[in-house]
Amino acid sequence: MNSANPADLRFSFTGFAARGGLTDHHGDGFGVGFFEDKACRLFMDNQPASASPVADLLKNYAIKSRNVVAHIRKATQGDALRLENCHPFTRELWGRHWLFAHNGDLQGYRPRLDGNYLPVGSTDSELAFCDIMQTLRAVNPPMCSDGATSVAPCSLDKVFDALHEVTQRTAEHGVFNFLLSNGQAMFAHCSTRLWYLVRQWPFSNAQLIDADLSMDFAQTNASNDRLCIIATQPLTRNEHWQQLEPGQLLWIEGGHIVRREQLRVSDEVRRKNEENLACV
Repeated sequence: MNSANPADLRFSFTGFAARGGLTDHHGDGFGVGFFEDKACRLFMDNQPASASPVADLLKNYAIKSRNVVAHIRKATQGDALRLENCHPFTRELWGRHWLFAHNGDLQGYRPRLDGNYLPVGSTDSELAFCDIMQTLRAVNPPMCSDGATSVAPCSLDKVFDALHEVTQRTAEHGVFNFLLSNGQAMFAHCSTRLWYLVRQWPFSNAQLIDADLSMDFAQTNASNDRLCIIATQPLTRNEHWQQLEPGQLLWIEGGHIVRREQLRVSDEVRRKNEENLACV
C-alpha cells in the first residue's frame, strides 16, 4: 500500500492474512513492514498468517503508515519453515530502509554480488533483492571520508530507470512479481499477475473477499486521503480493481501512479501468465 496520508491497514490485512493457510494455500510464513519516514517496523513469523499470534497482534495494532509491504509465502526455493526465508526482506541504502517482497520463481538465476548485499536465507527472492540493491547503490555510491559516510540524495527518476534495467534482466529467469519501497514511494512489477486499486474521495463501503467484514470508508477517511493498494488478487469484491499487464513496472507515490513503463516479456513468462489466468 502507498498512501498520501498515514493509513490504517487493519481492514485489508484481515482479509489478506486469511489467504495464509485458510482461504488460500500460502502457509509457509508471512511478514509485514510498516514505514515511519526512513525506518520501518518489521513483523515476521514462519507460521501461517491465518494461525499466527503475530498476525492476530497486527489485526488489532493501529499502526498508520504511508507505505506498507506485506507478504504471505508459498515456498518454491529455500526451506519453507525458516524465518530468514520469510518476506519482506529489508536492507539499508542512502540512509533509508528498503523493503522487498517477491511472488514467483527464478530459475538458473545466479547474479554476481560484490559483497555489499548478501542473502541471509536461501531464497531466489532475497538473492534478487540483493542484486537490486547492488544495482541501485552503483547509481549513487555512498562516499566515505575521515570515518564518516556522506549520503547524497538520489532522485526517484534515477531509481526507476535503474529498476527498469535490473528488472528486465531478472525477469528473463522466470516469474518476477515484486513490490519495493523505501518509505518515499512504492515500486511494483507485474510479471504474471498483479492487481491495483486506487481508493479516493468519494469513498464508499468495501467488502472483503476472504472474511465476513466490511467498512464504510466515507465515515473514516477525509477528502484529501488517497491510497493505492497492489495485490496478487483483489482483496475486496465491490471496488474497482484493475489488472496490470505482464511486464509493467510502476512508480507509485502519494497514492498516484507517477510513472509506468512496459518491459519486454519473454515467451516463457507469457506462457506462464496464460496458465495462471486459466486457473482464476
